[in-house]
Amino acid sequence: MTTNQSQSQSQSQSQSQSQSQSILLAGASGVLGRHIAKALTDAGHKVTGLGRSEGNGVRADLMDRDALLRAVDGQHFDTVVHAATALRKPPMRHRDMHATDALRIEGTAHLIEAAQLTGARRFVAESMVFGYGYGNFGDHLITEDDEYGPRGAGAELERHLAGMRTKEQLTFGTPGLEGIALRFGAFYGAGGTETIVELLRKRQLPVPADRDRVLPWVELSDAGRAVAAAVEHGRPGQAYNVVDRTPMGFRGHLLCVAEEFALPKPMTVPLWATRPLSYAHTMFRATMRVSAAKAERELGWTPAYPSSRDGLAALRAATR
Repeated sequence: MTTNQSQSQSQSQSQSQSQSQSILLAGASGVLGRHIAKALTDAGHKVTGLGRSEGNGVRADLMDRDALLRAVDGQHFDTVVHAATALRKPPMRHRDMHATDALRIEGTAHLIEAAQLTGARRFVAESMVFGYGYGNFGDHLITEDDEYGPRGAGAELERHLAGMRTKEQLTFGTPGLEGIALRFGAFYGAGGTETIVELLRKRQLPVPADRDRVLPWVELSDAGRAVAAAVEHGRPGQAYNVVDRTPMGFRGHLLCVAEEFALPKPMTVPLWATRPLSYAHTMFRATMRVSAAKAERELGWTPAYPSSRDGLAALRAATR
């Protein structure tokens, strides 16, 4: 095949994916799911929610394989999006992640079976940049070429990493499905930041002294638009980092929240004092700088909010 033929074939595939699709969205009633549903609907797609709560077009629990398959039997979807999570608030201890770890493995396997049953061609999975590891990467700029899902240091970290690793393996390794994974940074924005605001208002969330540690962030509506872009333009078998352009430490982010929402300045505590909050402590110790150049180049996605300071200012303005 010549280069021109290959480019023409790629353009044709992109155009066909851009047409209106019937999409099954697992986790549609969640914080991220609501932003994804809006972005997909705004792009002209028909979205059917999948979840346990009322309001979903398909009511089922991803962890109940038989009930899930019965719920989708006889229905057809072009694409399935996996944005389901068991989290209802920011995880503080390792055990807070256990249900989500299980959902990433068993729940993903069940959802893929459901996707096959409905005749879906494309499967887009929410993933996270923390699958690169919960360590200190220093000044290294992480790209999709870096190892994903390395062995975790200790049983708890391995449990979390195994969940993310397996979710992507299932996404990419299922014959007949065009699997795509979006590796998101830490979320904030409408539907998520309100919880942080309330904790800060009650002075229940101390700020760790992070000593220049930084993490990647992404505003929730930006994340939703990235999913819509992946549905239409993502290459099968590819992962894409989805983060803004300004890494920031937890301390810096929480101080921005306090400043924008006119909250008392949170108390700063030494990093060791956060050890009882085992998962949060792990996150506080991490340093990650992540590139979203591939998503910007291939998906045509760019963050509307290049920094969490910009996104928080917009959120504050919208709530006035």
